[in-house]
Amino acid sequence: MDSFPLSVEATLHRQRLFDGMARAVAAKGYGTITITDIVREASVSRRTFYEHFATKADCLIALYESASHNALKVLRSSIDPARGWQTQVEQAMEAYLGCLASHPVLMRTLFVEILGLGATGLAARRRVNQEIADFMCKVINAAEGSSILTNDMAVAVVGGVNELVLQLIEQDRIQDIQSIATTTGVLIRAVVGAQSAKDRDL
Repeated sequence: MDSFPLSVEATLHRQRLFDGMARAVAAKGYGTITITDIVREASVSRRTFYEHFATKADCLIALYESASHNALKVLRSSIDPARGWQTQVEQAMEAYLGCLASHPVLMRTLFVEILGLGATGLAARRRVNQEIADFMCKVINAAEGSSILTNDMAVAVVGGVNELVLQLIEQDRIQDIQSIATTTGVLIRAVVGAQSAKDRDL
């Protein structure tokens, strides 16, 4: 982790490396790319690569976290407290998924190749999934005035969203990604509605 903010030049080089990694992975798959492939796509030197990352795995994890956090910022900034939680969640997911779809080269990296890192990649993915689940719980439970959406329920919804995204990637249908936001809204309303009915029956 950097101890000090990166200089403008270092920030530019880091972004080039992210872009280079994404393009190399999209072209050849993470398992077969080399650092030479990455720096060629990034138009930087091997020395520059090693100034930022020790291994190609470090670069992939950093790319994943940077892209995911940018998308999460879009998700959080799309909240409109004046609207009901159903609309808030659906609009936030539309914004989040739209952000991902606007960077199609990254999609396979974020949802498929990251798992090629084994436990390290899975842990990074789980951290991002948990942030989305936390967001859902915060918005819905605040609106309902109770902890009606549990963490397990929210994580299950996020897992379902990820599976739908993976299907679109496999089918080369990323352009249809916004349809998942509607499905997510329907699923969450069903989950919350079922829990509300259960609570009333207690």
